[in-house]
Amino acid sequence: MPARSGIEMHPAILIGLLFAAAAALTFRHLSGYLPVNAWLPVLWRPEINDPQQMLVHYTVFPRIAVALLAGAALGLAGAVCQQVLRNPLAEPTTLGVSNGAYLALAVTTLWAPSLLALGREWIALVGGFAAFLCVFGLTWKRALSPVVLVLAGLIVGYYCAVTTQALVLLNHDYLIGLFIWGAGYLNQQDWSNAAFLAPRFLISFVLIAAMVRPLTLLGFDDETARNLGLGLTGARVCALGIAIALSASVVSVVGVLGFVGLTGPALAMLAGARRFRDRLIWAPLCGAGLLWLADELVLLIPPGYREMPAGAATALIGAPMLLVLLPRLRSAAPVGNLIPSVPPRLDHPWRVILFGLALLLFVVWVALAVGVGAEGWSWSGLAGIQEFLPWRWPRVVSALAAGATLAVAGTLLQRMTGNPMAAPEVMGISYGAAMGVIVLLYLLPSHTRVAQIAGGGIGAFIVLGLVLLFSRRSEFSPERVLLAGVAMSAAFGAIIAMALATGDPRIGMLLSLLTGSLYQISPAEAWVLAAAAALLLIMVPMLSRWLDILPLGSAASRSIGVSMARSRIIIMLLTALLTATATLMVGLLSLVGFIAPHMARMMGAQRALHQTALAALIGAILMVSADWAGRMVIFPFQMPAGIFAMMLAGPYLLWLLRPQRG
Repeated sequence: MPARSGIEMHPAILIGLLFAAAAALTFRHLSGYLPVNAWLPVLWRPEINDPQQMLVHYTVFPRIAVALLAGAALGLAGAVCQQVLRNPLAEPTTLGVSNGAYLALAVTTLWAPSLLALGREWIALVGGFAAFLCVFGLTWKRALSPVVLVLAGLIVGYYCAVTTQALVLLNHDYLIGLFIWGAGYLNQQDWSNAAFLAPRFLISFVLIAAMVRPLTLLGFDDETARNLGLGLTGARVCALGIAIALSASVVSVVGVLGFVGLTGPALAMLAGARRFRDRLIWAPLCGAGLLWLADELVLLIPPGYREMPAGAATALIGAPMLLVLLPRLRSAAPVGNLIPSVPPRLDHPWRVILFGLALLLFVVWVALAVGVGAEGWSWSGLAGIQEFLPWRWPRVVSALAAGATLAVAGTLLQRMTGNPMAAPEVMGISYGAAMGVIVLLYLLPSHTRVAQIAGGGIGAFIVLGLVLLFSRRSEFSPERVLLAGVAMSAAFGAIIAMALATGDPRIGMLLSLLTGSLYQISPAEAWVLAAAAALLLIMVPMLSRWLDILPLGSAASRSIGVSMARSRIIIMLLTALLTATATLMVGLLSLVGFIAPHMARMMGAQRALHQTALAALIGAILMVSADWAGRMVIFPFQMPAGIFAMMLAGPYLLWLLRPQRG
């Protein structure tokens, strides 16, 4: 049912406001270089002997053109992805393209720098298409099911991202430039990039326009589309291929501007473009106006401090706009149909849970007893383990508690929303905690660990309050909560990217927070984390009835007598506390919150209590194993546990997504 109020808005009004604001800032910017009557002649034929005219012709005007073309291209690609996958959170980044391109550039810079002479765009294109081919191979025999496609894309994208983070941590001096590129970079020196993007956008637009009818049918469920004579696989391959190629071209020129592909179509729809043929026109215009305005705002910053990437500015502008227009969003199709097929329910789930508990105890023993030193590998018996216990047990206990809490938080979110893409980082809680620490870094350089925990806690709960505020009118419906969380995550993630791009020496500590390093955990902090985790986890079984009912949908839940608003807000508050508890101590480990619930469900734990218990064990095993492996594999150096957790779990989850016989 619609959830709209007030005066109807036409997309042209929003786009007019975007372009008017950007044009006003451009007028101010250009006036500082040349008089108004000289702009048009300089655009076509500048005076070679006039430095100001040459600067405007070869840097200012191309920058505007690239911003418009890149924004329009990403808006178009995002609209196509959302239509084909029937998911408002889908965009090229969801399919792993941007992170694949980012990883390809990092690998080339480190081990084959001579290839950069061929052009960065080709390397980025190869990386983007390679990531998509991985996704494509996993979903081909499933007829490119929208759910499995998005899920595989997220996993491939996350895996590429954490691999890049690992390379950056180990080769910080060589790859610092990728921080800026990875957050979007619009500086131009000539018209070559604009000439590169223009024909690709026009060709893609014409091809997509010719596919309006089949793409419109793809917006219905698969059975309806088949009954109307549409070949689902062929239509999805063609549409997604065009969107991927177009977005990879943009990434190769300006870097990662992922939020544009999400915000452009969302703003167009929220402003009134309900039909796909309408969004085909208005989404590219929204993307173009958004990126142009964001870039002009960046140019307002004094040159000596102009470190903010265009991608960060776009997210900072687009996220508030998405939140303001969120009450106008029509309710999407029931999210319960997004849950992929899983193995049959376990006949004896507690046997599997007991086996998981035994495996966790074994992993904990290995983490405490096995180590590597100057003389090689060593195994400590009951007597020898006492020597290393003071250094090892705080990390093991913290990893166990953090993994369990994040896994349970992810399970709560996925069951509450019925959406397999829901995860703690989608709500933005982890990013809020990181933002609190960033503010503390700049306000109090000589702060204590307690102050850091307090700052992170304030940031996490501020984000939670904002998500609840912007989704309260819809009784905290799943799609509103997810979109509000995505907006908050993008906004705070953009600020974090900006902090990383400054090259400030304090970012070393920030990188540890972002990637989940446990080396700073003290015994006192480990006890606090374990006690808080135990207290919160005890509350979860009390919610098992709600967690079993909510995935059935709003109508079924109300008919059984479950208060949707009350149940959702209680589950969200508990999820926030679980996520914040882990994040404040061990960083952004939300990848565990995304992976563990899937692994538990794919093992057959379908009831809420069973899935929660098994996910907690899986999360704990993953984090303890990841922390131990991070200490061992590159000794005497260390790899953060958050990165290793994804490296351990990502391939297994992709294996679970493989096509099944029968």
